[in-house]
Amino acid sequence: MTLQELVHQAASRYSDKIAVCFDECNNQPPVYYTYKTVVNAASELSNFLLLHCDFQGIWEIGLYCHPGINLPSWILGILQVPAAYAPIDPASPPALSIHFMKKCNLKYILVEKQQINKFKSSYETLLNYDTFTVEHNDLVLFRLHWKNVEVSLMLNNSIRRETYEKEKMTKSVNSENSSKEKSEEHMDVRLKHCLAYVLHTSGTTGIPKIVRVPHACIVPNIQHFRCDLPVQLGFPLLGTVVEVKDTNGFTVQEGNGQVFLGGRNRVCFLDDEMTVPLGTMRATGDFVTIKDGEIFFLGRKDSQIKRHGKRLNIELVQQVAEGLQQVESCAVTWYNQEKLILFMVSKNDLVKDYIFKELQKHLPSHAIPDELVLIDSLPFTSHGKIDVSELNKIYLNSINLKSECKLNGKEELWGKLHHLWKSVLSLSEDPLKVPDESLFLNSGGDSLKSIRLLNEIENLVGTSVPGLLEIILSSSILEIYNHILQTVFPDEDLTFSKNYATKRKSSDVNQEETSGKSLHQESVMPLNCDNEINAFIALSRGSQILSLNTTRFLTKLEHCPSAYSSDLISQTNIQNMKSLNPPALIGKSKDMSCVAKVSEEETSVMGAEKMEFHVRWRSDTGKCVDASPLLVIPAVDKSSATVYIGSHSHRMMAVDLYSGKVKWEQILGDRIESSACVSKCGNFIVVGCYNGLVYILKSNSGEKYWMFTTDDAVKSSATVDPTTGLFYIGSHDQHAYALDIYKKKCVWKLKCGGTVFSSPCLSLIPYHLYFATLGGLLLAINPATGKRVWKHSCGKPLFSSPRCCLQYICIGCVDGNFLCFTHFGEQIWQFSTNEPIFSSPCTSASEQEIYFGSHDCFIYCCSMKGHLQWKFETTSRVYSTPFAFHNHNRGNEVLLAAASTDGKLWILESKSGELQSVYQLPGEVFSSPVVWESMLIIGCRNNYVYCLDLLGGNQR
Repeated sequence: MTLQELVHQAASRYSDKIAVCFDECNNQPPVYYTYKTVVNAASELSNFLLLHCDFQGIWEIGLYCHPGINLPSWILGILQVPAAYAPIDPASPPALSIHFMKKCNLKYILVEKQQINKFKSSYETLLNYDTFTVEHNDLVLFRLHWKNVEVSLMLNNSIRRETYEKEKMTKSVNSENSSKEKSEEHMDVRLKHCLAYVLHTSGTTGIPKIVRVPHACIVPNIQHFRCDLPVQLGFPLLGTVVEVKDTNGFTVQEGNGQVFLGGRNRVCFLDDEMTVPLGTMRATGDFVTIKDGEIFFLGRKDSQIKRHGKRLNIELVQQVAEGLQQVESCAVTWYNQEKLILFMVSKNDLVKDYIFKELQKHLPSHAIPDELVLIDSLPFTSHGKIDVSELNKIYLNSINLKSECKLNGKEELWGKLHHLWKSVLSLSEDPLKVPDESLFLNSGGDSLKSIRLLNEIENLVGTSVPGLLEIILSSSILEIYNHILQTVFPDEDLTFSKNYATKRKSSDVNQEETSGKSLHQESVMPLNCDNEINAFIALSRGSQILSLNTTRFLTKLEHCPSAYSSDLISQTNIQNMKSLNPPALIGKSKDMSCVAKVSEEETSVMGAEKMEFHVRWRSDTGKCVDASPLLVIPAVDKSSATVYIGSHSHRMMAVDLYSGKVKWEQILGDRIESSACVSKCGNFIVVGCYNGLVYILKSNSGEKYWMFTTDDAVKSSATVDPTTGLFYIGSHDQHAYALDIYKKKCVWKLKCGGTVFSSPCLSLIPYHLYFATLGGLLLAINPATGKRVWKHSCGKPLFSSPRCCLQYICIGCVDGNFLCFTHFGEQIWQFSTNEPIFSSPCTSASEQEIYFGSHDCFIYCCSMKGHLQWKFETTSRVYSTPFAFHNHNRGNEVLLAAASTDGKLWILESKSGELQSVYQLPGEVFSSPVVWESMLIIGCRNNYVYCLDLLGGNQR
């Protein structure tokens, strides 16, 4: 069975069904191709290739193009020849691609017509005056000439020799083993139908390896999914064998070792291998420990990291740098898991610009260092290894020195900005000044170079410059200069109009938004509404606090865009509100390597000494409770506080917070995973349902007031706009909705380009509404009009809900990255965990820290600059959202409540991540905790909603 046969099977059944959808993200509708269209186009290409290609040896065809609607047809057309597909990325440095093509001995390459000029200029050494070319639709076929073509990745000769010896030894072992096998027990790369595709990857050494993947190796993966077999982490797919071996090559049943993958047909060809014995097992570089039959990941002993969404072995960066003439020696570090720093020993102090230019020729963009640091000599440990901790200290000192260096005035800033501009864009250092109107992107810049220019400027001025990235990407060098002046020399006269500072990429943003003010509409609530207006505080997951109809903004809430006060609240409740939000957390960051972890034995002791959980009440809902609680506390009588929560039993419940008495129940049309939201007046509860309806229920009785219909399940939780009273919610029908519950109508509806699972987030300043989709899009929407302001593709699904604060918007992604953006769509930083993030963010009151969980079983605390403060290891995946709150017994102590899916509740000290208490619920937990005073409310998959008292030692 081959990949193309799988496609033809589907095409024979679903000829007229959609096979491919491509969205260029250019505000135009997506393009669709049916199976019939894809297969017909592929067959035409296959016939064209068979007519014009003279294959000898291994049949491989390169494809040089950007992603588009035709890409699947082109790949299928190559496979049908049959030949192997070898992708060549137009964005990759030519030297790296030439290395790949040479290793593959590629004879033919298909080039997208739109990329012809770039291809010819990049690979002219592979082409000559009589180069064979022939056109087919949007493609041009080139024949490559390898005569006298030199290929060098500038790798250090000694490392090359060492690697060559290792490979030579490995090959001799393989050949020795191969001689013992019968010929039919081998897979041969030269067989016509063998290969599916060829890639280059970074393995356990820095040198890129060529990996040839046979159909027999990849098809079982697809068959596994087509058979609807479960895909569990830690369990092999069809036809795959997993073994753990120790350093001597013996299989490990209990203890530590390295993971090896293989299987009878699960075989790839590395570099120059022509035949490989069936059943060959390959080392993965992943080290694990086996305990009671379960495998636990320990880490890697090589230098692989994940950067900009791609795998990178940092040894490659070091090896390429060491091959440069100006570099005597060097080392590379992954500083705080966020910055790639190259330390160099060089005779020449002025080599930085040259080094960057040379590295860009030989490395992919995701491998270019963030910064170069010149040092006199490399530090070594007593064991003769590079001292990474010492290098990190050197880098930290260099940052501090830069921040202490004061600019001598506007003129020096202007001159140094010109130098940085030329350096980052690799422009010649001639005395000619850069024209004032020069634009970064038009001068050869791109998104990665813009980040580098941003970092260089902020290092130069010694402080962060808010909004600078957007200015770099959209404005002239003079406008960039003036924007920096406002931060660095705020009292100086600007040489340019200040209006540029609020330029926006979206054409549909009105002038009031552009000036940075909140667009407060007149309330949509009719003035003659008979309903009583209630004063209350609403608490929901992630420490989200909504104060409505109270006398004034509470001092602790002024910074929070989601908090709004208006006319009635008692002094007692003001004090209680203050207790929810911790004061600004002061103190230096913890050691980045610090991981808070305790054993089971320590847990009980620590819990006994510090805090204890006691069940105040529990309420049976009939089925699993995955929704998170909404807690509404009336300002005039907090004793009548109510918990609103739904269940998979179709039941929506209102429960008295203090007694656990059920005030009312309402049966909805299907399961409820959406968490409830309260209306501006306090008289209604809004909740989504699996049947596609959004229910508006009266908060005092549960009576159905209005039902709004979407076209698919609603798992998203609503957000209320405290300025207008509108509700915003998403649906699996891929739309975002704005609902006026008082007029019982939909105000606007927006197609989001993907399923909306997570909950929207509202910012009042600027007036933006944020939605995230399972298609990986983060959208900023004008809440008044429903028009999109900007969107960012995160590449992978977003189950996490966005969370905004005064300066930033943050969200977790299933690729394991936690992302931070400005309100104008500029990505500021990303923090990588080892597994998908489904947990939504929770911010501290000071907005200096942000907390979230990951499927890697850790709870994380990062600074708002993306630096890891601490991480705490739990006993299972963390799906729910943490909740920050003040210790009711010790007002100055800020605690963090979090839950892991195995049912454990964790109370941590928010500054250090130190464990205060742990409690085991009798079921899995996907609900998020909410804390008020000393009570924690949470749902559990054993069908119950729990209210637990958190007691200190004196209360016990």
